Amino acid sequence: MSSLPFVVRAEYRGDYKIHLSFNDGVEGTVDFTHWLHGPVFEPLKDSGYFQRFFLDGGTVAWPNGADIAPETLYERAKYRLEDDPRFLKRIEAARQSFRDGRGVPLEEVPE
Repeated sequence: MSSLPFVVRAEYRGDYKIHLSFNDGVEGTVDFTHWLHGPVFEPLKDSGYFQRFFLDGGTVAWPNGADIAPETLYERAKYRLEDDPRFLKRIEAARQSFRDGRGVPLEEVPE
């Protein structure tokens, strides 16, 4: 039986990116942009607040209780979706919408 992955180190990498290291040695930089919608994640749109993350329960969390399941972060870090040009284009469009004050979630950005 394999154990669930958990985050052992997290380092801010600019914008909404955090470099994560897991208990099994997997590492990767995860872009959190597409999670920045909904009431609990709304405060994270502020870059200063986003940078206040900490490790709690094996994952990345924020003072308001927002967090992402470590298994989800593991898959993102492991498979490096951020290297997919189509994904990068959508992430940049979502980032720009936040800068413009529109705050369009990634799911609503056309592919």
